[in-house]
This record gives sequence, C-alpha cells and structure tokens, in this order.
Amino acid sequence: MRQRAWPAYVFLLPWLLGAVTLTLLPMAASLYLSFTDYNLFETPRWVGLANYVELFTQDDRYRTAVVVTLKYVLVSVPLKLLLAFAAALLLNSLRGRGKAFYRSAFYAPSLLGASVGLALAWRSLFDRGGAVPSLLGQLGISTPSWVDDPDWALWAVVLLSAWQFGAPMVIFLAGLQQIPPDLLDAAAVDGAGWWRRLVSVVFPVLSPVIFFNLVLEAIHAFQAFTSAFIISSGRGGPADATLFYTLYLYERGFGDFRMGYAAAMAWILLLVIALVTALLFRSARRWVFYGDDLAGR
Repeated sequence: MRQRAWPAYVFLLPWLLGAVTLTLLPMAASLYLSFTDYNLFETPRWVGLANYVELFTQDDRYRTAVVVTLKYVLVSVPLKLLLAFAAALLLNSLRGRGKAFYRSAFYAPSLLGASVGLALAWRSLFDRGGAVPSLLGQLGISTPSWVDDPDWALWAVVLLSAWQFGAPMVIFLAGLQQIPPDLLDAAAVDGAGWWRRLVSVVFPVLSPVIFFNLVLEAIHAFQAFTSAFIISSGRGGPADATLFYTLYLYERGFGDFRMGYAAAMAWILLLVIALVTALLFRSARRWVFYGDDLAGR
C-alpha cells in the first residue's frame, strides 16, 4: 500500500507546501508577534500579554470597532439572506425564455465582488447630492449625506452588502429546484396555502442550505473591509460610525506601525469567528433537518 500511495503524496505535495509556507507558518509568526511590540522596522520585543490587556482595558476605539462590527453582522447577514431567498423564490417560479436573463441580472452585482471601484460608485450614490438622497428628497423624505452622517453611514455599507446577494441566491435556487414537486402537491391537496407550504415544507427541506449560507455569510461579514474603507475614506468615519474591526486592525498595523497589536486583534477575531461558527453548528441540531429527520417530521 505504501508503494501505491506515493503518487498521491506527489500530487498533494504542492498543496502541502502551500499550506505550510503560506498559511501555517504565517499563522505561527502572527501568534508570536501578538505577544511582542513590533513596528515592522525593529526587532520584535517580547511584551507577553500586554497587547491583549491594552485591547480589553485601555483602548476605547477597539470597543467601538467591536460594537460597529457586531451591528453590521446582525443586520447585514439576515437582510442579505432574506433578499437572496426572496429572489430565489421569485426566480424559481419563473417560466419561459426570460428566466435565464433574470437569473443573470440578479447575480450580476455579486460578480463585482468587494472591489474598490464598486465602493467608490456606491459612495457617490449616497454622498451629498448623490442619487439616493436626491431621490428620497423628491419623495418627501429628507436625508443628509449618508456617508457624512454617523446615523446613516453604517446603513450605506449594509445596503451595499445586501445588494450583492447573488451568491447565496444561487445556492438557495439550487436547493429549491431539488425539492420534490410531489411534496408541495401533497401539501396543496391537504389544503395548505402558499405560506403553510413555505413554512412546513420548503423551510425544513431547505434548512441545510439555509444553514450553509448563514455560516458563510456570517464569516464574510466579520471580515468585511473594502466597502467600509472606501466609503469612510479609510478613517472609519464619520465619528467612527463605520470603524469595522478589520479597518481598525489595518489602522493599528499599517497606520500606527503596531504590528504586534494588530496581530493580537487578528487572533481575537479568529477566535470570535470560530466561536460563532461553533455556536451555529450547535444550534443547527434544533432547526436543520436532513433525510432521516425529514422522514420523522
């Protein structure tokens, strides 16, 4: 078996080298730097837990970044998944030649990704004199420049994230197309209306897909950076209203040259994402149903 296995290890070697040199070693270096005072130009100086103590006891802007990021995650993730699911239901109901066009049109914004150009265009839409404040003004709704007002700036970033719902939409659509029509027909024969079929048939069958999208979007939301960086002009403003965790991490590491401090922030973020993911997996036992579970229902 060892003689037959060596070709597999040869093919795996490039991936193993990449994982060690590009992931594991940098992670180990980052963990070490998190316990040091390092400014990128001098030799790291060991300070123990000083960076972590400062984060939790002395840095007010760090707490602000945590609160802003949590607000963003709690608002943008449900909103994005809701829009993606609604669009998937709509596209799944379409018949005829136009369905391919509409599917492409709904997915198109996600092709742009978290690009700088898109964030700049989005900022211009919500800035003073932009299309969104002007349109709302014509409808009798007076709003300030979203990107310059602390009460509105975060919503501009949330809407940009929600607008790019194409990726979870495609996954929802694939899941909807796998639901056996017999289940829906049987529920309709029993007198179930559209809402009852959605709640009692579609949601349970689609629960693994919902869980998959929820985990991925939650992780991506914690790592959001580009949109907040561009819309806030790299400052997290106005009044730190868009000071995302990753944005503050970048500021401390590459603006203040406190790379050890930034490394400590990165490891805390990693632990938080791992904890949130573990909690989601634990909660999935109660609301995610697979084949045998659905048969029992």
